[in-house]
Amino acid sequence: MTGISDDSRTVRPGDLYVALPGHHAHGLDFEAEAAAHGAVAVLSDRPSRLLPAFVVDRPRDVVGPLASWILGHPSHDLQVHGITGTNGKTSATYLLDTALAATGVVTGMIGGVVVRGPAGTRPATRTTPEASVVHRTLAEFRDQGVQAVTLEVSSHGISQGRVDGVRFRTVAFTNLGPDHLDFHHTMEQYFAAKAALFTADRTQTAVVNIDDEYGRRLAASVDVPLWTHSTCDARADVYADSIRCDLHGTCFTVHTPAGSAPVRLSLLGPHQVANALTALTSVAAVDGDVLQAAAGLETLAGVPGRLERVDAGEGVLALVDYMHNTSGQRELLPFLRSLAPERRLVLVISATGERDPGKRFPLGHTAATYADVVVVTDDSPLSEDPRVLRDAVAEGAFAARSARVVVEADRRRAFDIAVAHTGPGDVVVVAGRGCEPRLVSGDTVRVFDDRDELRRALHRTHRRSTSRVPRC
Repeated sequence: MTGISDDSRTVRPGDLYVALPGHHAHGLDFEAEAAAHGAVAVLSDRPSRLLPAFVVDRPRDVVGPLASWILGHPSHDLQVHGITGTNGKTSATYLLDTALAATGVVTGMIGGVVVRGPAGTRPATRTTPEASVVHRTLAEFRDQGVQAVTLEVSSHGISQGRVDGVRFRTVAFTNLGPDHLDFHHTMEQYFAAKAALFTADRTQTAVVNIDDEYGRRLAASVDVPLWTHSTCDARADVYADSIRCDLHGTCFTVHTPAGSAPVRLSLLGPHQVANALTALTSVAAVDGDVLQAAAGLETLAGVPGRLERVDAGEGVLALVDYMHNTSGQRELLPFLRSLAPERRLVLVISATGERDPGKRFPLGHTAATYADVVVVTDDSPLSEDPRVLRDAVAEGAFAARSARVVVEADRRRAFDIAVAHTGPGDVVVVAGRGCEPRLVSGDTVRVFDDRDELRRALHRTHRRSTSRVPRC
């Protein structure tokens, strides 16, 4: 065996094919394709009809360590930095990749938006790939001369063994808030899933945000060397003060054991200070040049789908963001409200199917608490009835009794309605999907990028408004 793959379409000659049970199909359903591509054996929970098989009751439990062994333990040859938490993972991953590169390190990134290294960039399929993909990507990075890798780690990824066998140099904790409770059931179980990554057999060092309640609990319990960061506690190893946020970006001063430095971010929002501290503290924890890293953060122009500005020249501040839970809303909406205190804040919200149903009502309620106008629309319902999702979010929005609420099932039409409620100086935000490129309903998949569609809605509305101006 010279490689490993859990996707029959990407099997290479000499690979071990990992045939996992899935929601709709079993990997063994595709073993003929894997064999045709050169697989030499199968790992599964059932015998194979075509190839020699390693049969175990829980194949996910062994994929990570086995993949690491087959590929020569690539994480041992790399400085792997993990980032986990409810919110901020993607932004912190981009920031850490930028910070490491600013110190002269050759970097690779496995994130929820893209996988990027010296050989190029490809779209990510999920926040944390399956273990075989993680280790194969690490092996590719090693062979490309990468020195440090930033890896975005979801709680599902931890619980399902997708980062098993990875030896982390640091693991960073951003924060924890209500999300994924359909999977973890309680906040304590959710916290335990995250905390499982901060053990001596997984990481050499823990990097923890102690502004967060669960971060303080984690910091008090880890059994590995600990680095802390904060925006309000100067006793942290790395802390920030003199924070200023506006339409043009975010500024603060960072204080580290190596000294202090001004930091300028092009990213919008005070929450990005904590994400930047995650990056800078991770650099400091490996004895990197943290002041050089701080200076380099300004080069990051933006993070796809994270308060990403859609500029259509209509005098309206139009943004697309991934905020899809109430903790994210409470972080971002007060800031957005402050951008135009005398103007309107218009928010488009929705809920994805097959996700925690308990967060749908609060999503609508929190949105309507801060915004002047809330437009509730459809997202990707997957196998659920979109009306059920839409009604649950709308019920929360109406219950707040503080915003004008409009319900429109058609997402493109919802964008038009939202933009029609804006004028010069107003703020319109499409929240919940970020840069996701598709909408999924049952077996139907259609291309729909919120950024492109919001830009088109701005142009359509602008043309209609100017066409009504009398000509001389």
